[in-house]
Amino acid sequence: MIPLAIVLVFIMGVFAVAALRAEADIRDQDIAERTAAVEKLFVQKLDKDANLMIATMRAMMTNPLIERAFRDLDRPALSHLLSPLFASLRDKHHLTHLYFTGPDLINLYRFHSPDEFGDEIDRLTTIKAKRRQEPVHGLELGPLGTLTLRLVMPWRNDGRVLGYLELGEEIEHLISEIGEGLSVDMLVLVNKRMVSQQQWQHGQSLMKREGNWDRFATHVALAQTIDQLPIALDEPTLQKLLTGRSAKIQDRGRSLHLAVVPLENVGRRHIGDLVVIRDITALESTFQWSIVAVTAISLLAAIGVLGVFYLALDRVERDYRRQHDLEHQLLRFNAEYSRILQLEKLSALGTMVGSIAHQLNNPLVGVVNLAQLAERGVDDPVRTRELLGEIRSAGEDCRAFVKRMLAFSKVSCFESKPTPMADLIEDTVLLFRQTETKHLPVEVKLPDEPVVLTIDPILIRHALFNLLVNAAQATTDNGAIVISLEREDDPARKVPGWSLAVSDHGHGMPPEVMENIFVPFYTTHSDGTGLGLPVVQHVALLHDGQVNVSSEPGHGTRIAVWFPNSLPEMRPDLPHKPSGLS
Repeated sequence: MIPLAIVLVFIMGVFAVAALRAEADIRDQDIAERTAAVEKLFVQKLDKDANLMIATMRAMMTNPLIERAFRDLDRPALSHLLSPLFASLRDKHHLTHLYFTGPDLINLYRFHSPDEFGDEIDRLTTIKAKRRQEPVHGLELGPLGTLTLRLVMPWRNDGRVLGYLELGEEIEHLISEIGEGLSVDMLVLVNKRMVSQQQWQHGQSLMKREGNWDRFATHVALAQTIDQLPIALDEPTLQKLLTGRSAKIQDRGRSLHLAVVPLENVGRRHIGDLVVIRDITALESTFQWSIVAVTAISLLAAIGVLGVFYLALDRVERDYRRQHDLEHQLLRFNAEYSRILQLEKLSALGTMVGSIAHQLNNPLVGVVNLAQLAERGVDDPVRTRELLGEIRSAGEDCRAFVKRMLAFSKVSCFESKPTPMADLIEDTVLLFRQTETKHLPVEVKLPDEPVVLTIDPILIRHALFNLLVNAAQATTDNGAIVISLEREDDPARKVPGWSLAVSDHGHGMPPEVMENIFVPFYTTHSDGTGLGLPVVQHVALLHDGQVNVSSEPGHGTRIAVWFPNSLPEMRPDLPHKPSGLS
């Protein structure tokens, strides 16, 4: 139970770590998506306002009164004609700048500062518009440290440049609109190399803002949608953000997730960064409560599992004890069975030894008796020669019996190899026809495709020959002996294999004969050895197979040797053919 409890605690720990990592991944993905949305929406709003400025400028250029006042450098007329329009654009569309500049880039009129004029406008947007003679827009830093979207368009009439119109807007309202639309706060930071401290402080005073020039070492804040900058947003955190990574900070009981969007001016120069601030306090609280709920449910489930497991272990332990007692009883029964089996083996061995002794004793008694007669009739050479001939005949009978016993012992040798079955059957049938005196017809039924099996060809040929001899002995007329090879699965083991069968048309075997056909030396023929079918059975067992016999009195007998498709490479329970064995 203790290891199981440790495993459950470990699993819960892994789950908690995985959940925290998943929450961090989701949080990072969320800030990445919102940062990308901020960047895309910021560009779209800049383009939208630039298009509005272009439309406004083109409307001005179509007004002949404005054109005449600009051509005549009539500042009072320009003020009279455009001051109401500028006030409307400032109130409704947040436009803060409207410039009329001559072809020499000398300012004619600033509508937000009418008293300032006559200076040269050398900003990049104006210089590019003069060089390209087409509208140019983009972000530029103003002299007071303000970040402004400016659009400069050349005013051409009859192939002559009257001057340049410029519209501009500070981007504070843009970041406010984006922040409200995407539920984020934003902070505009500009690199200190782009603006002087004196100009920035002067701009802060004009816009009635309180800024801290020394808050960051490399950047200064120009605009923000948040009331107060987070205290935890310090220089190390800012440098982490500037490397492209996100950061998570705590500020006044809130969890904030931060990332940056780079800002470029009209000259594609990196001038600062737009910090995106996402308040994830509610999300973290929801996630933490979810983790607590899941953990509590998991603990209850774990306690339930441990309880069920404890009950199951108790039941298993009781079953194990019962099984242990049964195993002890089976061991005792097995010992008794082994002893009885050993006795049966000894009895069978005694029966076989008695049969062998009986087979050898009869001719040996004759040899002894004939030898005694030969001793008595030593003076009669003819009679002695006859007796010696009979002694030799009895000795040859003994030798033939011993040879049959040796042949039976050789069956225990086993050496398998891939063997074409058609060739093996043909060779065996040819040998059988040469030795069989009845000249019975043999019919062979083989599959259409060639069959190559991993067997011991000598043992299988020996077994098939014995089956053919038995079939010939059982056949009383001229009926054909049928050899068949066909696929057959072992129904008990569900193993695919092959069946090599020999069928005859004899009288069949009665049940009492069927019971003893595999007993060594059991035979129903006066000239039989009783070793044919035991040898066949032994060969089948060596091939991990079996012998199937079906016989019905009056309808012949079918004996089939079944063996599997493949054999083990080495069977430790079987001896292998020694070198030099014939």
